[in-house]
Amino acid sequence: EVQLVESGGGLVQPGGSLRLSCAASGFIFSNYAMSWVRQAPGKGLEWVSIIDSGGNTDYADSVKGRFTISRDNAKNTLHLQLNSLKIEDTAMYYCAKDQVGPHWVPHSQGTQVAVSS
Repeated sequence: EVQLVESGGGLVQPGGSLRLSCAASGFIFSNYAMSWVRQAPGKGLEWVSIIDSGGNTDYADSVKGRFTISRDNAKNTLHLQLNSLKIEDTAMYYCAKDQVGPHWVPHSQGTQVAVSS
């Protein structure tokens, strides 16, 4: 059974940083791309970033240059470094196994990021 457990969220001031983590189990982590998706209050799901099994990365324009996705295959863990945070980054952040499509729904509890002065 695939299990994904996010952590690392919190309350931070604009311009601050956070590092999110996603502990994965139930599948061969190193074989799969992994994604981050977020949902702001009252809004739909927004794809944030992806890292493939080879370490290649891609980002949404809204976070490019500020967020960095990485993976530790030895620890079956996915990370998302959030720098220069903005109020509009406030959202629940979810990790996902593989790419996410338009009908993807969260299968984990997520981790809350709140950016406020």
